[in-house]
Amino acid sequence: MKALLLLLLLAFSVSANAQSLKEIEWLTGTWNRTNVKAGRSAHERWIKTAEGLQGWGVNMNDTDTTFVEKLRIVIKGSKLYYVADVPQNRESTYFLITEVTPTSFTCENPQHEFPKKISYQLDGIKLKATISGNGKSMDYLFERKK
Repeated sequence: MKALLLLLLLAFSVSANAQSLKEIEWLTGTWNRTNVKAGRSAHERWIKTAEGLQGWGVNMNDTDTTFVEKLRIVIKGSKLYYVADVPQNRESTYFLITEVTPTSFTCENPQHEFPKKISYQLDGIKLKATISGNGKSMDYLFERKK
């Protein structure tokens, strides 16, 4: 009986996270960053995959690529995670998605040096991503590419 209850709880949890993943599919597409210095550009691009969402963040200085991060939103076990792969880290960094609304989501990893928290907020064709932790906060403003 306990095994059946545990199996049902696990199935419900995975189903709930699949629903939460579906609720943030608005993130798919290309988002051009609007608050960059002159001569620079940046964007995030997100696509839907069989595993969840996959994204890339790219920063450019004129025509030179200066930074690339690989991003994913996946269900692992019974939890939903935002996963960042950046060149300076040896391993992927997992941020547990702690809140999902129809126009936003928040993820956290208190053990990570910085950021400890990442949030995305959709407002029509505009997107605000905020990274924060250790008393610091940085906003990244985007507009959906047409």
